[in-house]
Amino acid sequence: MNQNTNKPNKILVIGIGEDGLAGLDDFARLKIKTADVLVGGLRHLNFMPDFAGQILDWSLGIKATLDVLENVGEKKIVVLASGDPLYFGVGKNIIEKFGIENVLVIPKPGAVTLTCAAMGWSQPDVQVVTVHGRALENLNLHLAPKVRLCVLSQDGTTPAAVAKLLCNQGYSNSQMTVFEHLGGPRQSQEITKAKDWCKQSSADLNSLAIELVTDQTARPLSRVGGLPDDAFEHDGQLTKRAMRAVTISTLAPLAHEILWDFGGGAGSISIEWMRAHTSCRAVAIERDPVRAKRIERNAHKLGVPKLSVVVADNAQALDQLSGRPQAIFIGGGLSAANFIDRAFAMLSPGGRLVANAVTDKSRDILCELQDRYGGEMMTVSLEGKFPVTQILIRKKL
Repeated sequence: MNQNTNKPNKILVIGIGEDGLAGLDDFARLKIKTADVLVGGLRHLNFMPDFAGQILDWSLGIKATLDVLENVGEKKIVVLASGDPLYFGVGKNIIEKFGIENVLVIPKPGAVTLTCAAMGWSQPDVQVVTVHGRALENLNLHLAPKVRLCVLSQDGTTPAAVAKLLCNQGYSNSQMTVFEHLGGPRQSQEITKAKDWCKQSSADLNSLAIELVTDQTARPLSRVGGLPDDAFEHDGQLTKRAMRAVTISTLAPLAHEILWDFGGGAGSISIEWMRAHTSCRAVAIERDPVRAKRIERNAHKLGVPKLSVVVADNAQALDQLSGRPQAIFIGGGLSAANFIDRAFAMLSPGGRLVANAVTDKSRDILCELQDRYGGEMMTVSLEGKFPVTQILIRKKL
């Protein structure tokens, strides 16, 4: 949070819909009328053509615009935002910048609420996915029969792109309802199956309600660790399904945690870690640039395009990485001098380090680790496979 004491008066963040001023109460309209500075996107500012004070749009970018607001002195500031400013909105950025004690948020029903109301859907039963400023492939994480999706669009090209993705993934029979200008006098909707969507462009202001239905080509994938091996593109450098399920269970991902995955291979451990919860993050370290590109493709295909990939050997990566992860997995490169000790030193207190070993030499290294740090060791024997020894070391709080 910014600690600059030269903060403006309390910033009022007002949610506004497609009905403009008519949808606001008397308090909100008065605050807009008496503001010294009005901030918003062009669409919102167009609702206020007679505003006489200073006007700022977001053309400089959110961070730069908020930096400007930090130096306006004692002026009264109103920020206009779509619907609920704290639901994938700018309200979060403003509060992180100025502190909640300096911000008041007045929400209105946003696109998710309005979409669910129009569909007659209970909001807790709907999976919300935003592709506004985010990769379309985030949708892949949530594809499963009978799931209801509310998709917040980037622009008018999003419905066509979503329809294409659904068809490519075996969900061509899914029903898509595309709402344009929801909540305003120009509201409209179009209902069709994904395979029948033919418009290349819709209104830029749109949202989608999707009921997922599979066709014969669909391959729904569980979010539980242990995806089939052929769900990943790989060259044989892959933690196999059963051992991967054991490893993910040992790593035990929790919401908002970060994993460093050394010896990424096909990225399977990092990807399954991130699939466990949408807030989980991971960095896959892979020295082979060809494999690194393959990890990125797998991450997009399996719905976690935010996976970070670092092309470096394990020791080099430690010099590049910052922060303190909650979990570290070492799938290769155990023998590098001092690498494990350095990695363990960077682990968060209470974090977990997990390493797998197949060769006698790497098993000896695990035994040495146990002598230094303690931990739990087990050997997993799978039919037709070499036994794998795994160690789990928990760092003291």
